[in-house]
Amino acid sequence: MELASTSAIVTGGASGLGGATAAALAAKGATVFALDLAPAIEKAPHPDGVTYVEADVTDPEQVQAAVDKAANAGVPLRVAVNCAGVGWAGRVLSKKGPHDLELFRKVLEINLLGTFNVMRLAAEAMAKTEPLADDQRGVVINTASIAAFEGQIGQIAYAASKAGVAGMTLPAARDLASQGIRVLTIAPGIVDTPMLAG
Repeated sequence: MELASTSAIVTGGASGLGGATAAALAAKGATVFALDLAPAIEKAPHPDGVTYVEADVTDPEQVQAAVDKAANAGVPLRVAVNCAGVGWAGRVLSKKGPHDLELFRKVLEINLLGTFNVMRLAAEAMAKTEPLADDQRGVVINTASIAAFEGQIGQIAYAASKAGVAGMTLPAARDLASQGIRVLTIAPGIVDTPMLAG
């Protein structure tokens, strides 16, 4: 895929893995829309070719507005990279008592539901584009984690959310194959990012 003739969405695009991905795609010529929350955008480095869009990945209206911007950028939306996530720690049972259910729910909401929300809306926009010569229309790349397969102490919510991301890859790829949209998931190990710092 020739990135110079595409637009791309990167969630969590103001820092960490998402920030590096947004900058790398822009350096290859893509028109990049980096989605993140306002506090992260304020601290972002603002590399050339990256437009920041304030959006909560769990909010359908905000994500739809961001997808619309990318889809109407003058080049087709063909890339969506989901890097937004949180890694708040908590054990099933600690000295303070059982794991906070709302904290568990919030981790799943951002990491799993947010990833799905962006994937479904970006895929809809990609499906409306003219296919390339190889009949492909785009690619969605989701970020799971080694924790999806090798979760550690205190990672119950994070590991469960990332296992969900990994688990939806194959059915999503099968669902979208007829539209010419590929779905991939990466599972990085420990990366020195603001999320790791807490």
